[in-house]
Amino acid sequence: DSAGLDLAFEGIKLADRQRRLTVETVLGERGIARVSLNGEIIVEPVKPVIDFGSVTVSPPPGSFTQATRPAEEAMAKLVLEHVGKAKHVADLFSGIGTFALRIAQRARVHAVEGDDKALKALDFAARNTQGLKPVTIERRDLFRRPLMVQELKSYDAVVFDPPRAGAEAQCHELARSGVKKIAAVSCNPVTLARDLAILTAAGYRITSVTPIDQFLWSAHVEAVATLEKPQRAFP
Repeated sequence: DSAGLDLAFEGIKLADRQRRLTVETVLGERGIARVSLNGEIIVEPVKPVIDFGSVTVSPPPGSFTQATRPAEEAMAKLVLEHVGKAKHVADLFSGIGTFALRIAQRARVHAVEGDDKALKALDFAARNTQGLKPVTIERRDLFRRPLMVQELKSYDAVVFDPPRAGAEAQCHELARSGVKKIAAVSCNPVTLARDLAILTAAGYRITSVTPIDQFLWSAHVEAVATLEKPQRAFP
C-alpha cells in the first residue's frame, strides 16, 4: 500500500471523545492512510490503494488481501502462466481482484464474489483502468449457489481462491463441466486436497502443486494447484 497504513479494528467501541482523539492523532501523523472501526471509516487522510499488476484498487475497510506482496506476486504468476491464452476466464471468490484484474490485461474476466463492497471496489478499478479486456461482475454466494455446469460452458479457464472452508460445492459443478484449465488457490491444504480429489475423480489431471510460505513463523501455508482436463480422442 503506497498511500500508508490501512488500520481496521473489529469488535470494540469508541466513545465520541475517543473518536475525536483518534482523528486528531491520525491527522497529526504521517504514514497512516485510514483507520476504520467495525467497517466504518473513522478517518481517511489518504485513500488506501493496492496495485494488482498495472491496476490500482482502493479496497474497502477490512477487506481481504494476501499476507505479503512477494507471495501474492508468486501466486499471480503461477495462475497467469496456467491460464495462458484462455480468452474467457471465470475468477471465483474473486475478492477485490487479486487475480481477476491481472487476468483482465489479457482476457475477458467474469468475477464472482459474495462480498458486495469488495466486488464494487474491483468493478470501479476495472472501469477506471484503460487497456483492460471486458470485466463483468456477479455478487453470489458460491457456497450455496455455485456456478452450474451450463453457466461454466462459456469459460476456457476457471480460477478459484476460496476461504479456508474450500470450494466443495463449486468443485462438484466444475467436475461435471468441460472447462479446460483450472487454477485452485488455497490457504488450507486439507480442504484443497478434498477439492482436488473431486476434480481428479472426474478426469482432471493435476499438472502442478506449489506451496508458498507467506505465513511466516507459522505452520500455515498457501498453495496453488493447476489442473487440466485431457481432451477426448475420437477414433
